[in-house]
Amino acid sequence: METTKILIGYAVYLPVALFLTFYVSKTLFKNSKVYMLDIFKGREEIANATNKLFETGFYLLNIGFALLIMKITIYSNSYQDLVEALSSKIGGFSIYLGIMLFINLYFFFRGKRKSKEGQQINVPLTTNAH
Repeated sequence: METTKILIGYAVYLPVALFLTFYVSKTLFKNSKVYMLDIFKGREEIANATNKLFETGFYLLNIGFALLIMKITIYSNSYQDLVEALSSKIGGFSIYLGIMLFINLYFFFRGKRKSKEGQQINVPLTTNAH
């Protein structure tokens, strides 16, 4: 494939992959603050710090993966093959982002459940002594 088409492919793929990563991250971590506050029993500082660490890890994993799979390999010199390669690459990355989103949600729900279990253990039992 000629260099111009490869560069066009990269010029399309990179902004789309970055946009998808930032969009999913902003949506996920804006809404996950509620879970973090619940998990950390309203302690806003630690909830925000933990949420930010999750967000940083999310960016590192997803941008790193997007760059790792960036190579576009097609063997003909047609725009049709370029578009098909890009749709496959971007579609695969979108599926990967969706999986990462659900993995993060699993961790948030798991943390919430563990937090609730901890609260139930610490609740003192009252007895009616007559």
